[in-house]
Amino acid sequence: MRHHGETSSQPSASARSGDWHTLSRLFPYLWQYKWRVVFALLFMVGAKLANVSVPLLLKQLVDTMNLQPGDGRVALVVPVGLLLTYGALRLSTSAFTELRELVFAKATQGAARAIALQTFEHLHALSLRFHLARQTGGMTRDIERGVRGIESLISYSLYSIVPTLVEVGLVLSILGVKFDAMFAWITIAALGIYIFFTVRITEWRTRFRREANEFDSAAHTKAVDSLLNYETVKYFGNEVFEARRYDESLERLRRSRLKAQTSLSLLNTGQQLIIATALVAMLWRATQGVVDGRMTLGDLVMINAFMIQLYIPLNFLGVLYREIKQSLTDLDKMFVLMDREREVADTPGAQPLALQGAPSVVFDHVSFAYEANRPILKDISFEIPAGKTVAVVGPSGSGKSTLARLMFRFYDVQQGAIRMAGQDIRAVTQASVRRALGIVPQDTVLFNDTVAYNIAYGRPGASQAEIEEAARAARIHDFIASTPQGYQTSVGERGLKLSGGEKQRVAIARTLLKDPPILVFDEATSALDSANERAIQAELASVAQNKTTLVIAHRLSTVVDAHEILVMEAGQILERGTHAQLLASQGRYAQMWALQQSGETS
Repeated sequence: MRHHGETSSQPSASARSGDWHTLSRLFPYLWQYKWRVVFALLFMVGAKLANVSVPLLLKQLVDTMNLQPGDGRVALVVPVGLLLTYGALRLSTSAFTELRELVFAKATQGAARAIALQTFEHLHALSLRFHLARQTGGMTRDIERGVRGIESLISYSLYSIVPTLVEVGLVLSILGVKFDAMFAWITIAALGIYIFFTVRITEWRTRFRREANEFDSAAHTKAVDSLLNYETVKYFGNEVFEARRYDESLERLRRSRLKAQTSLSLLNTGQQLIIATALVAMLWRATQGVVDGRMTLGDLVMINAFMIQLYIPLNFLGVLYREIKQSLTDLDKMFVLMDREREVADTPGAQPLALQGAPSVVFDHVSFAYEANRPILKDISFEIPAGKTVAVVGPSGSGKSTLARLMFRFYDVQQGAIRMAGQDIRAVTQASVRRALGIVPQDTVLFNDTVAYNIAYGRPGASQAEIEEAARAARIHDFIASTPQGYQTSVGERGLKLSGGEKQRVAIARTLLKDPPILVFDEATSALDSANERAIQAELASVAQNKTTLVIAHRLSTVVDAHEILVMEAGQILERGTHAQLLASQGRYAQMWALQQSGETS
């Protein structure tokens, strides 16, 4: 498998086999439309047969018109039948070509759609680790070019390369049978030299195209990243710095594209020289045949017409070959994304999580590390009883939010197990686990859509009345109703048109609308003012009744009513108990409580 940074100037055997591998992977998507493929090929052959017949008929017309002076058939010098046949052949060439494109369009678009959808679904199936490390701009560019590459690859191969090869075969057969073999050998020699030259030069200049694509993706990534962080750029006054970084990428892209253009000029010049030499040699031999009486004037016209018909597609063969190679490269990059291993995958034959009401959640000697040399959780064991609330408190970096990520199976535990209703969540489907969970995250990111869409995302298909009921429970309905467009108000990119508190209340509303049996509140009210926090805390406490709830918090005042409180530090549980028990023990929790109480009263 090739890597994104591959820039070797000469194609290796593995690269060539990689092209065939890419084609073999594309073929099944096309073969779903096998009858369309068959009919498209038949129409293509029909078009080429009609096209090759045109010069043959042209020869008949010229020879028919070759009359001697005083011939009494002057009125018949232009046989109407031949002219009508000539026009019909010209028309049928276009008709067969259009029928081919019409029949095959569904196959092309269907394959592009299927591969794009499969890539999109696979990206959603990849782990959180992949998405935290990805470069969104470059990745979306790879997908975009891959989909476009499918259409280009099919178009250039079926509509240009294959028809040209068919036509070359037909013309060589006619020249070899009707005239002496030298005509065919001149054509074969020209084609051989032309193809060899085109392939070698195109392979040499492929690295310039590949570099240009890499720099294009890099420039696009920088632009997207900078615009997504618009506010941060403004906070630090770094507009000039961002423009300079973007311009550096554009300059590298410009130099790479100049190299590509220079090498293209060399390719085109060489191709023209080969074609012109072959054309002159063919016409010189045909002219000699006419002079010697071995050939008619119609034969000369026919050979010239054949060469022109071959010359036109051959003139673009270099462009076609280059575009096909580029399409294969782009398609291969998309297949590389599709081949990315899933870090978290369902076990074969996994069944959905079986629940009856709110389940218990058990962390059984769980250890986990994002990186092998940096453990996050160290032998963590606790239980959230069915329908009860357990709170986890502690300083930043203690591993609290990792508990929620493991419950959602964004990662799998390295040691121990997490069980819901007695079932190891690694043995059931991820989708069923996530259906049973609802989360209000600390950092809320919204879709660039309406308020109604973002709330309804908790349960797509919910009615407007249900959306408004969830908004009332999250204490945001009055704010939404006060806006000119109400629930159709756009929240902007990542929800930036809303304040932090408004975004958090939208997140609460969509989780309430989902109404899952297990709730996770990860600093669910951290962006709210004290008055709204107390009101929503009461609402959340009401919603959490008879639900299994994990609360992750910094502010201890929000968890005093939890059935059990866990105090975490450095990936371990230091203390556990109720609020009163932990205060009475005068340990780490009591110190944190005293510190926060003094801060609030000062």
